[in-house]
This record gives sequence, structure tokens and C-alpha cells, in this order.
Amino acid sequence: MAQLDEGHVESVLRSMRRLEPRGKKAKEELRKTINYFERNRERMRYGEFHRQGLFVGSGVVEAGCRTVVGQRLKQSGMHWSLRGANAITALRCIQLSGR
Repeated sequence: MAQLDEGHVESVLRSMRRLEPRGKKAKEELRKTINYFERNRERMRYGEFHRQGLFVGSGVVEAGCRTVVGQRLKQSGMHWSLRGANAITALRCIQLSGR
């Protein structure tokens, strides 16, 4: 985990390639995981992101979504259709982002 957190994706990939899982299912899962890391290595520059003061987890975004949606859609007595909820969420995002 520390290697990945520091942005050493290639090192993590080398470690995964050295693994020798037993069983067909474990081998397939390892193959999928390696493929995922290879396809997304550019997004996993976590060390660089940390140095820039950026967040690398989804928690900040998820909390922002809860705030934007929760403050407007989940007030007492409110009931929304999916279409209405999508529309008001879009408007609220525009308003809060200053666009």
C-alpha cells in the first residue's frame, strides 16, 4: 500500500507479476488486477498528487455530493421524481460552482 500511495505503480506491477496464484479463479483475478493497473497507471500518480496538495481518494467528492444533494433534496417533507431531482441537482451544482 505504501508503494502505491507514493505513486510507485511500476514497482507494484512488478510485485504482482511475481505472484504465482494457485487455482484458475485466483489467476484470472490477478490478470484482471494487473490489466487494471496497467490501464490506469497515469491516474495512479499518487505521490505527485500528494505533493501538489491534491486529494487522491473519493471521500472529498462523495462528501461534496452528499452536501449538494442532501441540503437541497432531503429537506423535511420533500418528495422528488427522478427527473425533478436531476434537474434541481444540476441547477444547484451550477449555482454553487459559480457558473
